[in-house]
Amino acid sequence: MGLFTKHSNYESDHTKFIKDLKEKTPGMDQRQVEGRSLLWDKSPLSLDEQRRIAESRLRQQAYPYQTKV
Repeated sequence: MGLFTKHSNYESDHTKFIKDLKEKTPGMDQRQVEGRSLLWDKSPLSLDEQRRIAESRLRQQAYPYQTKV
């Protein structure tokens, strides 16, 4: 008897919930991909853009509530 043969048909409540939600909500996968592309799937910045962004950052002191010496 193998290690996983006894519970090979087991599905957690979370898995059942997600499967049920996807069945009830057609197009959910496509909207999820579109939403991800808005926030995460960005094209890489050129070296010039990276340099410009780095130069425009304001430097923050280590502890903001400490008075400047």
